[in-house]
Amino acid sequence: MGGSISPSSTVLLGDIQALIEISRQRSAVAVNAELTLLFWRIGRRIHAELLAGRRAEYGEEVLSSLAEQLTLRHGRGFGEKNLRRMVKFAITYPDEAIVATLSRQLSWSHFVMLLAIKEPMRRDYYTQMASIERWSVRSLAGRIDSMLYERTALSRKPDALITEELAAMHHKKRMSPTLMLRDPYILDFLGLKDTWHESDLESAIIREMELFLLELGVGFTFVARQKRIQIDDDDFHLDLLFYNRKLRRLVAVELKVGEFKAAYKGQMELYLRWLDKFEREPTEDSPLGIILCTGKKSEQIELLELDKSGIHVAEYLTTLPPRAMLAARLQQAAERAQLQVEQSNAREADG
Repeated sequence: MGGSISPSSTVLLGDIQALIEISRQRSAVAVNAELTLLFWRIGRRIHAELLAGRRAEYGEEVLSSLAEQLTLRHGRGFGEKNLRRMVKFAITYPDEAIVATLSRQLSWSHFVMLLAIKEPMRRDYYTQMASIERWSVRSLAGRIDSMLYERTALSRKPDALITEELAAMHHKKRMSPTLMLRDPYILDFLGLKDTWHESDLESAIIREMELFLLELGVGFTFVARQKRIQIDDDDFHLDLLFYNRKLRRLVAVELKVGEFKAAYKGQMELYLRWLDKFEREPTEDSPLGIILCTGKKSEQIELLELDKSGIHVAEYLTTLPPRAMLAARLQQAAERAQLQVEQSNAREADG
């Protein structure tokens, strides 16, 4: 029979379509996880065989012969290049239980990209973050290309602390400020050209809030713009206020055009203490402050000991520089951080 669809039938149709879509998504996740585990098991089995052979020539023969036969029976996905990736996959991620967990969020394409990262701690960071934040393959590629790990506060810490922080993120699903805070922040999406004022920067961030939250990192929620802070008879206005559910704390952001000035510390400390007293919930940790500038002097910041006040000073770039230039800049920052650690250790030893 013809005729129009009743409202109840429309609702029924919508509910059934939703169930079908959810089922398809779950099936896709299950298939992806099983395929990733299959590749890991193939890699482990080949690796065991190669170890038993103990000869490089034997390994080449095994891989070449396997690839030829498997490709003939199961398609191009089992060519020699991919078999080598599977072996590397099993060697790089030796724990099957961990691979099984990661494969629920990460596809084989994710792992292929991660396997190309040589440094273990850098690879572990991207593995954990891609899993926790559920990055797409394209997002992962973008984060790696923008050198996200090198821009985190964590990357400039001693290796032992980096390992400890990454282990805590993996086992306890706990994230610290050093994992979240970055320097510099890449704000090329704001479209700022030539000269601008702080109000222009703030307006551009509000306009592109979704992209700004992505650059800030996982767990950030926008709370307020120009947050009014009343102390005695004076009114102050905090540029931007966020909440981070991973850190369980408020995050105050001040925007500056020009280089960092020592006076900014006192201003931010005032805001943080007010937020701690009047806005912080009993279950939350103390608020953090981020001061974004177009430049900073590292020695001045070190002497001010801003980290003890919960303040992070970072530069922001309104255009993404060439990768080589960004890499050189981040390498210099890492070397400065290493020197500061060594000097601090020397002072403690003398004391």
